[in-house]
Amino acid sequence: MEFRLIKSEKDYHEALKELEKYFDAPVDSKESDYADILALLIDEYERVHYPIEAPDPIEAIKIRMEEMQLKQKDLAPAIGGKNRVSEVLNKKRKLTLEMIRQLTVKLKISPDILIKDYQLIQ
Repeated sequence: MEFRLIKSEKDYHEALKELEKYFDAPVDSKESDYADILALLIDEYERVHYPIEAPDPIEAIKIRMEEMQLKQKDLAPAIGGKNRVSEVLNKKRKLTLEMIRQLTVKLKISPDILIKDYQLIQ
């Protein structure tokens, strides 16, 4: 068991293969410790080379609605009526500060995500 920084795609794929060997290692064993460190190296490489963009505010709302099994009507109190919910979710109307405040509480989404700019669809 040897550690090396992951510097290339070849190193990355080799590290993934190596991790598979130790995936089911017993907890608190040398092998599981090795797997944990290897996973950290892989995660760092992926974070730099395969960044995942945060969804725009409306996509974040839709994702959370699905996770919480909510319908559009469930957001009406926070957004201001069924028609307004439809306009916001279809990107015909921007979120207001008050909507963001309400949705942050109701959906437990960070306001940092909800305040990001996004394009309306005309």
